[in-house]
Amino acid sequence: MSNFQKNIFDHLQNKANINPEEVFKVADSVKNADFTDEKVVRRLVRQLATIANKPVSKKKEDKIVEAIVNQNMPLDMNTLSKFFKG
Repeated sequence: MSNFQKNIFDHLQNKANINPEEVFKVADSVKNADFTDEKVVRRLVRQLATIANKPVSKKKEDKIVEAIVNQNMPLDMNTLSKFFKG
């Protein structure tokens, strides 16, 4: 692991209280995931919310899942940020 990667994972652990091992588990689980399958996407959204210790309302979860399944996710950071806050 490079120093850059180590710094990112140290930051996740110290500032956001996110266990790097959990990040690796999720990353590994999505390698061959079918992002057109609503159940798969919904499970991933819930996993990420749990890891980040951030509650996601049913309405927001539905919006995120629908956007991913329909391949309608905004790609620029400003729009993406608004998407997750809204």
